[in-house]
Amino acid sequence: MSIRALILIAGLIPLSGCVAAAVGAAGAAGVAAFQDKTMGESLDDANASNQLKARLMTADPRAFNEVDVEVAGRVALLTGRVPTIEDRHRAESMAWEVALIDDVANEIQIREQGGVFQNVNDEWITARVRSRLVTDGSIKSVNVNIETYDGTVYLMGIARTDAELREIAQHASKVRGVKEVVSYIKVRDSVASARRTEAPVQHSPSPEAFNPYDTGASQ
Repeated sequence: MSIRALILIAGLIPLSGCVAAAVGAAGAAGVAAFQDKTMGESLDDANASNQLKARLMTADPRAFNEVDVEVAGRVALLTGRVPTIEDRHRAESMAWEVALIDDVANEIQIREQGGVFQNVNDEWITARVRSRLVTDGSIKSVNVNIETYDGTVYLMGIARTDAELREIAQHASKVRGVKEVVSYIKVRDSVASARRTEAPVQHSPSPEAFNPYDTGASQ
């Protein structure tokens, strides 16, 4: 089981303040041991993500139920859907109010709630992209966060070189069912902040049939 899966499972267990803080610190320490960032940076990103998610759910759980939050390098990526443009603006405003967030990438769409099939298909695409990165020995996949919404793959995190950044985007673009690849990955030690870039999709626009039992090893 992956470290991320363990953290997600731990997040489902209701914990009191001190115990939750201890688990969060332990999880961030474990992730930092593998990623190219310090334990303090991992803790800041985890805390920022948790704070923003809590703010959204407290403000309007119905409007923000399908908003996903990822924070990497103090950059918050907001994806998913909300019913109105006002809700989209509200979500971004709340992200800017979190002290541990320095920049906000608002990719939220104004749409009705999606169906179960679309959500499962997005998870399947994410798993395939992750599989490609993990099996490429030239890429440090643990540095990359992957989110998929309605066939668009969003990449966040750190690349060690410009070449690795390009390879990560290319892997995502080759997965069947991907409509677009949007990257907010920053090259390590670069003074420039993460910025939005797009990679051309490198397969036929007609996706293969969705198979929930396909592990993606052949992709």
